[in-house]
Amino acid sequence: MGHVPLKVKKAVFPVAGLGTRFLPATKVLPKEMLILGSKPLIQHAYEEARAAGIEEFVFVSSRDKSLIESHFRPHSALHQTLTERHKTAELASLQDSTADEGRISVVYQDEPLGLGHAVWCAREAIGNEPFAVILPDDVVIGSPCLAQMIKAYEEVGGNLVAVENVPRAETCKYGVLDIEHDGGRLISVRGLVEKPEPAQAPSTLTIIGRYILQPEVFDHLSSAVKGVGGEIQLTDSLAKLIGVQPFHGFRFEGKRYDCGNSIGLLKANVAYAMNDNAAVGPLAEFLRDALNSNTASQQYSRAL
Repeated sequence: MGHVPLKVKKAVFPVAGLGTRFLPATKVLPKEMLILGSKPLIQHAYEEARAAGIEEFVFVSSRDKSLIESHFRPHSALHQTLTERHKTAELASLQDSTADEGRISVVYQDEPLGLGHAVWCAREAIGNEPFAVILPDDVVIGSPCLAQMIKAYEEVGGNLVAVENVPRAETCKYGVLDIEHDGGRLISVRGLVEKPEPAQAPSTLTIIGRYILQPEVFDHLSSAVKGVGGEIQLTDSLAKLIGVQPFHGFRFEGKRYDCGNSIGLLKANVAYAMNDNAAVGPLAEFLRDALNSNTASQQYSRAL
């Protein structure tokens, strides 16, 4: 019988970013609190982790983002009002956004030194066990991404990163896999390159915001070596684990949306509504009427 990897019970959510691409909305409101459907992005990420069996949720935040933590706390007055008014559906929604006591912890990233630094800030909360990382900006609509990854991790262990192909011109935005063997769902990796220029990219298979990692990554992150953009890149430390521990890319089912920009968030909201039986009819009717209007037709023709 093969070695059974340790269960993944903790997840890290890097949420300290400034969200400048959404200004002025994010002047006060954290970008992770922007709405997809009827829930903020951070709740979608939290629910995805919870559905995958995660038991402890570590937010790497900044000291002026207390709204994120407040969102998951109990709201006694609201709960009482909804109970008295027999608002059962609303009560269920409130409960979905309320974390169990002690399940959520917050650590602070006081300087914007990159994703690698954000993950390193969670080292004491994680300890010496495997953990997941979820970037709330990356939303996967369809089968829950992390739950798929957990099943694959139970087969192969080690480090696992969710991947998808992008146009070669966009490889400069991502960590890119140097592929050893492409097995379809699982890809064995011989190298990683952070934000390569398209001509130098070893492939077009790129990492999105879902990771299952071993705690040894903290040993490399502790050296605080800065990479592309003068930031401490998570990809650089992960690359040092290749050949030391099993390392795979994972092709997930579902459609990923980059909600770190306004167009991506808009697309995700449309896709989310199209998967909602109650919303799909009215939305389809609205879009049909909007696209048939003279102004929209002219703008659409110019865009093409």
